[in-house]
Amino acid sequence: MNSANVIEIFSSVQGEGKYIGCRQIFVRLAECNLNCAYCDTDFNRAEFCKVETAAGSATFRDVKNPLDAAQVAEVIKRFGEAVPTQAVSFTGGEPLLHWRFVREAALAVKASGMKIFLETNGTLCAELESLSDAIDIISMDIKLPSVTGRRLFDVHERFLRAAQGKDVYVKIVISGETTREEFLSAIETVASVDAEILTILQPVTPVGRICAVSAEQILSLQAAALRRLKNVRVIPQTHKLINLL
Repeated sequence: MNSANVIEIFSSVQGEGKYIGCRQIFVRLAECNLNCAYCDTDFNRAEFCKVETAAGSATFRDVKNPLDAAQVAEVIKRFGEAVPTQAVSFTGGEPLLHWRFVREAALAVKASGMKIFLETNGTLCAELESLSDAIDIISMDIKLPSVTGRRLFDVHERFLRAAQGKDVYVKIVISGETTREEFLSAIETVASVDAEILTILQPVTPVGRICAVSAEQILSLQAAALRRLKNVRVIPQTHKLINLL
């Protein structure tokens, strides 16, 4: 039985990306292998996991960490029975750091008809390949050097190739600090794999010293991306606008 340090489990609306507005169950896992400047999530290991008392209630009970996959699957099934749910989102942190746990929990709930949604920073290729059979949807971030201090384009390209055959899309967070050179490198990374891959430009939700991106810059970057890719959309974090989890 695999276990992991889980931050929270709750039912809400997907606020980002291709499936924006869909009802999902979120399993947020601790720990990350990157340290992004704009990150708005506390992914540090916690003594207790916050588990919603009922789907969408926004009230929580504390459950001692670590949780095993069977415990998490039980909560997911209960929420799914209460509210028709499009997918179960394993998020973080970086959920692929716990790929054995994710795989076991995902396989335990797939029979209920819910799709398994992976939100990832797109850097752990071997881990993705190890649980690929359990995943339906992949939301893959491309992390820009201005955010991480590292050039990860080669790693992202390998990851995206490994994700082919899944319902995969790419998300690039853009801010006032985003340079055109690094952005175009990200677009070329996607184009080198498949120009048909949906790519979402997500204007940053300002946090700390991170500056908002201007409307002019958003339109300019989208125009540049559309010269190489077939489907480029601009979608902000909508759950922040309506104060949802």
